[in-house]
Amino acid sequence: MVATVGDGYFARVGDGRYKPTAHVGGAWRADEQHFSPLGGLIVHAIEQARTAEGRPDLVMSRISFDILGQIALEEFDIHVETVRPGRTIELTEATVVIGGRAVVRARAWLLAEVDTEVVAGGEPASLTPPNELEPWPMGSVWSGGFIESLHTRVVGEPRPGRTTAWVTTGHELVVGEEVSPLASFVALIDTANGIAVRQEPTKWMFPNVDLTLHLHRQPSGEWTGLDTKVTFGARGQGLTSTDLHDVDGPVGHAEQILTVRPL
Repeated sequence: MVATVGDGYFARVGDGRYKPTAHVGGAWRADEQHFSPLGGLIVHAIEQARTAEGRPDLVMSRISFDILGQIALEEFDIHVETVRPGRTIELTEATVVIGGRAVVRARAWLLAEVDTEVVAGGEPASLTPPNELEPWPMGSVWSGGFIESLHTRVVGEPRPGRTTAWVTTGHELVVGEEVSPLASFVALIDTANGIAVRQEPTKWMFPNVDLTLHLHRQPSGEWTGLDTKVTFGARGQGLTSTDLHDVDGPVGHAEQILTVRPL
């Protein structure tokens, strides 16, 4: 059953158990969740579990999500475990379970922070700040509760397979819970596959089966910047590649592999 509580994407209903609200409604099907907010919730669950266990103060630098099947708009559990403990490098795994079936598996490499400012470099150029841009209605391309919950501003003119945009939301990730800037940032990244569509989603399907993030800096602020390129191959596979930004500049990169099919 879908929760109707407040303005959050999820409501906690138990220890590690959550109920989705109407704001997570999917773009492809009305009876499934959009993955994007769930990705942020998984990060939140990992952070909470590590705090409860007293794990070392490390930062998530690579996060990979494998989407194992349809994510039903139903209550679910998130199980977190430390796979490879360590003082400076650690690997954590999280599994989302609906009705006894794993629907998402995530792995996060956590690394120690060290002062390397003297050798820092190699970043792409920063994006035009969102406060200098006009709103762009993603609802003109997509439907669903999650898309309706977003505020989007585009840099330049959107083109098939190539768009740069800022995304934010006024909704809490979890009703009544404070979450980290990283969890809030990650909760918007899966939007990348929808901002630079190569073909009309009413004629073609191109859902992603994974999302992999590499971060060279921890994000901050309320906006997630997506500088996105989408490639379709000739044999049913595609790739969405995104440089990730916050308002202070680049923070990393995201990749999504797509299964491309005519409707």
